[in-house]
Amino acid sequence: MSELLTAVRAGRKEEVVRALAGMDRAARKEALAELKSLRKEARGWGWSERATVRHALLVAGAGCHTGAAACAAWIGGQDLRDWSGTPYALLLNVLADRDPAWLGDLAHRLAARPSTSTESDYRLIQELVRVARCPLPVTDGLVGGWVTSVNSARWQGKGRSRLVDILRAEPHVATLATALFEGTEPPPGLFWYDRADMTDDWPNALAALAGEGVLERRTLADRSVSRLLRGGKPGDLRFSLTMVRALELTEDEEAARVADWIAMASDGGSAVAGHAQQVLVRLDARGALSTHALADVSASVLFRTEKKLVRAQLTLLGAALRRDGATAGQLLPVIAEAFGHEDMDIRGRALRLIGRHLSGATPALREDLAFAAGRLGPMHRAAARDLFGDLPADDEPTVPYEETLPPVPEPRPLGAAASTVAELVEEVSALIKSRSREAPSFERALDGLVRHARTDRTALTEGLREALAGVWWLDDQPQDRVDRWFAADPGGLDVVAAALLGRVSGGPVKNGRKRRTATGTCAHAALNGVLYARVWEVAALLPTGQLPFLLATPTWHTGALEPAELVERLRTYRHLGTRPGPVDFAQALLRVRRSGTEAEAVEAALLGTEEGDRLAAWLRADEPVARVLPHGLDSHLPTPGDWHDRGAPGKRWVLLSTGEHPVLAREFPRAFQWLGRSHHPLLNPCYHWTPERSGPWSATLPQDAEAVAAWLMPTLLHGTDEGMRGGAWALPGLVEAGGPPGGEALHLALAYGLGSRHPDDRLSSVDALLILAAQDRLDPALLGRELAVLIDHDLTKVNRLADAARTAATTGAYRTVLEVLSAALPSLLGYQRAPRALGSIVAVAAECAEQCGPTAGGPIAGLAETAARGGSTQLVRQAARLLAAWEAGAGAGVGAGAGAGAGVSTDTDTAS
Repeated sequence: MSELLTAVRAGRKEEVVRALAGMDRAARKEALAELKSLRKEARGWGWSERATVRHALLVAGAGCHTGAAACAAWIGGQDLRDWSGTPYALLLNVLADRDPAWLGDLAHRLAARPSTSTESDYRLIQELVRVARCPLPVTDGLVGGWVTSVNSARWQGKGRSRLVDILRAEPHVATLATALFEGTEPPPGLFWYDRADMTDDWPNALAALAGEGVLERRTLADRSVSRLLRGGKPGDLRFSLTMVRALELTEDEEAARVADWIAMASDGGSAVAGHAQQVLVRLDARGALSTHALADVSASVLFRTEKKLVRAQLTLLGAALRRDGATAGQLLPVIAEAFGHEDMDIRGRALRLIGRHLSGATPALREDLAFAAGRLGPMHRAAARDLFGDLPADDEPTVPYEETLPPVPEPRPLGAAASTVAELVEEVSALIKSRSREAPSFERALDGLVRHARTDRTALTEGLREALAGVWWLDDQPQDRVDRWFAADPGGLDVVAAALLGRVSGGPVKNGRKRRTATGTCAHAALNGVLYARVWEVAALLPTGQLPFLLATPTWHTGALEPAELVERLRTYRHLGTRPGPVDFAQALLRVRRSGTEAEAVEAALLGTEEGDRLAAWLRADEPVARVLPHGLDSHLPTPGDWHDRGAPGKRWVLLSTGEHPVLAREFPRAFQWLGRSHHPLLNPCYHWTPERSGPWSATLPQDAEAVAAWLMPTLLHGTDEGMRGGAWALPGLVEAGGPPGGEALHLALAYGLGSRHPDDRLSSVDALLILAAQDRLDPALLGRELAVLIDHDLTKVNRLADAARTAATTGAYRTVLEVLSAALPSLLGYQRAPRALGSIVAVAAECAEQCGPTAGGPIAGLAETAARGGSTQLVRQAARLLAAWEAGAGAGVGAGAGAGAGVSTDTDTAS
């Protein structure tokens, strides 16, 4: 055993094998206990020391275990592995004396572990199965290891081997090839291409083996099609789609799966639906697609947003009608469904297609088609009347337009802290294990820890110790490691609980309170630094029992604190003879509502304490924490010359600076002083490329959304210009707290969010836009100008803004969106060469104008000139459509100034 342990500590794997060969069962059992202790000890070592012993410890432990389950757990341990996986040849050596049934059990247990998914794991399991003569356990991890192993074999030796040759020699290729389509996500090695036109790839190799009879062709086809039907992310379906194409299905094979192609074309992703549609076109040309099936699939495809698919489906329907006019009764009503499509061109195509085949329609069918044509807008109503005469919708009374906005969010009371220790322990445990800092749950739990640590400390510590069992810093970890971890990142409630349980030393807590957390860096670090300063202060004061409760705990879920409540808390502190924590009181001042609070200021001054006087002065000053300075770019629009001629990224950035707040910089704790200084984003660069843990930021300054928006502007810019995800997720929370009308920072932040690269960011921004409009804090003209600024500086794509605007409009906020776009379009229409996809924004504006009528202030400057250019570009056609809707609405007396019927409702109003 001494020889074994010496070899393990030295990292000599081969000597471990020789030492195990001379040890009997009893000696190995005795050595196992020492190896477990060594493994536990090694977890506290440095990286290089652990790397030295890792594989030797893995081999030794595997050879000493007698149970298959325990041996599999040991081999699968992440701390005993590195990038190369496991030394499987040595493992096979030390396990060679085991019973074949035991080895088979071990193979299946290893395959079931998610960590055993490397090439070496596959080789180990494959050899164990061969010796045990048992079936190969097929799991996602094993399949992934097999793919990696095959890819590696392509480059072994002097030259590169063909993939099909390697797969042909694989003993389990038939079993594993079909399993490639079963997992939730395909193994990443399947997409290992040297170049885009590479033919020596997995789909082509598998198709070649199917042609040779090594693999069953029908099974591959069925598994591929079934995987496409299950759906998923486009990247996860790429392999199966390429496989279907590589198999080159015969006419009979395609005809046998008509229902599958219909389902894919109806509900599949764009690429999958496009392929299925091509198959259906071939089936229709061969007469293998019934009229009923064509109508069925068309009813779904014509509702898709991909215009290319819809146009192709209309072409397919036109071919079927030309081939057999008797199908008009079934197909024309389906085509009429396209009258409700969002794209004007598609509506026009559908109307023209119906017009070409209307002669054979029955009177009843003509009546139904005329009713459907009533949904067409002004651009197509004249053509529809030429076909059908007066439309049924012409006789309907005009219903005054009413804007629909979401209900104004009402602030929700935060609620009292948990009344019992058991309830508090459950909340704290959940927050620590999820690493969450989101208000209001974080604020309730932090205040609860302070309250119960003062009144029932013993029960609280016992409950936390039991609930947090398994959290790494509560295990038997070296104290210096725990201290270093918390010094670098105190987390949320982690350091507070650790201090309460005696798992963080007094030195780090003292240093955490003293150090200048995040000062001198960017807003991300500064706002996180405020949170860190709060938890360090609580960690320091909690063991003393000095604090009865926290002053900064919000009244409302937004983070806002009512001044009367803060006055009452200070009065209780005075009665108890307790001095507030400086950081806690500073955070309370930043959260307290400052407008219309003279009565509370008087009450605060009457307390006769230093904190009462500071609160009174703070309420009476009613100044923003940071004054936002305008960017002053409006006068430069449009930029002379073509829109696409732009300078370097740093010069085209549009960011906002903030002024200083002397009181904040002078009287507040050091962690807050960054907030009170003047900042210019180009002089104070931000290197945070991910918006992680941004939840509590708006709750840190709930009264100063303008300042927070200005400070987070670089994050929003990177979300539009460089594609960072998540930058706009904080916008709804930023506007939800309410307050005065939004200023330039909030509107510019909203403009960036609406132009974000990722759809989920744009959706968050649309939510913020609608909330701001429902609160009557939105300045549509200002937002429109900011959108034009971003497009002028090439900081966002026009099609993204069009998507966001369309999403907002379809909620019922047509007038709000039209007012925003009406302010943006004059600048955008003034370029000699228009921005790409500008027609998509004009199309959204036209849709809005058709729904709600024109806005006040006259026609949009430059619109008539654009519509008069001639040609068939989308911009010209949509400009003509918008102009027609504007003139029709103005002639009918509808619009912003039309009076009767024009109004705004919320979802709550509508429901009532």
